[in-house]
Amino acid sequence: MNKAIDPALMQAAEATGSTAMDAYWMPFTANRQFKKAPRLLARSEGMYYWDEHGRQILDAVSGLWCVNAGHARPRIVKAIQEQAAELDFAPSFQMGHPKAFELADRVAKLAPQGMNKVFFTNSGSESVETALKMAIAYHRARGEGSRTRLIGRERGYHGVNFGGISVGGIVSNRKMFGTLLNGVDHIRHTHDPARNAFSVGQPEHGVEFADDLERLVGLHDASTIAAVIVEPVAGSTGVLIPPKGYLQRLRDICDKHGILLIFDEVITGFGRTGNPFGAQTFGVTPDLMTLAKGITNGCVPMGAVLAKQKIHDVFMSGPEHLIEFFHGYTYSAHPLACAAGIATLDTYAEEGLLTRAGELEGYFAQAVHSLKGEPNVIDIRNIGLVAGIELAPIAGSPTKRAFDIFLDLYEKGILVRTTGDIVALSPSLIVERAQIDQIVDMLRGAIRRAA
Repeated sequence: MNKAIDPALMQAAEATGSTAMDAYWMPFTANRQFKKAPRLLARSEGMYYWDEHGRQILDAVSGLWCVNAGHARPRIVKAIQEQAAELDFAPSFQMGHPKAFELADRVAKLAPQGMNKVFFTNSGSESVETALKMAIAYHRARGEGSRTRLIGRERGYHGVNFGGISVGGIVSNRKMFGTLLNGVDHIRHTHDPARNAFSVGQPEHGVEFADDLERLVGLHDASTIAAVIVEPVAGSTGVLIPPKGYLQRLRDICDKHGILLIFDEVITGFGRTGNPFGAQTFGVTPDLMTLAKGITNGCVPMGAVLAKQKIHDVFMSGPEHLIEFFHGYTYSAHPLACAAGIATLDTYAEEGLLTRAGELEGYFAQAVHSLKGEPNVIDIRNIGLVAGIELAPIAGSPTKRAFDIFLDLYEKGILVRTTGDIVALSPSLIVERAQIDQIVDMLRGAIRRAA
């Protein structure tokens, strides 16, 4: 149903001049470029946005990897509206409300076996901070307080708080912020274009990259290492798919040395890879799992950490009236977010969306890999309903080729995401085959025009 843009909204948008835009310092944005030619979204529904002039734009990235069920879903909208009128806020310290417990139970039932404790946050960044603190506190509570070191991975993205950028491995996110957290190290990334370029699904080569963790154990000693954190699929760094056997090898090494394994599933969670979570797609269960984005379909900010029973139970000692874990947020388990989360899970269940990426994976892979051979396309990576198309950079102007393609496609009615010189696609799980074709055909044209 194509509703008209509110005329008052259009007038307000058209009246927005450079002065009115000066106050907003935009995140992860080329602010000066944007404010010279603003891209303002006014409405959304299903697979589409509309800009302030009423122009339709096909959303090929689920908003920002988060609108997994499509935009403006009636059940979710209604749940948020009704919750705001019934209970707008409830404190989460020493208090609770029914929907928080209901949502936690629903999320735990979707999780890998044994991951049955849910700690709510407000974003992926907060989920990462929570999981890192939980890991260190867990070892201390069980008498191994020397385990404080955290291991991330090169080219990993774990949000933008100090813990997240410390274990993260994207240079631009780290270089301006000093020495970051002490006691952090990184294993090597899994990107190996010489052997794995244009792999369909999981690459055949690279399981041995997990052995780099043994190098760090040899350097630091396992008795100092609390946890290793990785994304099952590294999304924000350009859709890096784990080689076959890699995640299991990491799991085995962590078990061997008593190290916790954390999966950052902020992007891969809630159906992106064809299962509720990437852990299930790859058949590897971590000790802790960070969630956000798709938990509420992006409608209300929310995150969570899933923990194994054994981790939770270590904290449940001492007098019952004492706080067991000194951590949390004012808006943890916010009533509106919980209502949105329950309605989102209902929508996923009713429409079979948590497994739909698996049903469309073959068609999606064939479509995106048809771009092989186009000008400057040097690699294509895919799994489920996510893909990265890597382009050769322009000499002396890294990232410009992909950014030019992003701008070109936006003007022609397609929204994609770029990271470096990689175009990322992650359409909502309701995407139809004809829309996949449209996205890829339009991208093909933009790649040719950018050559």
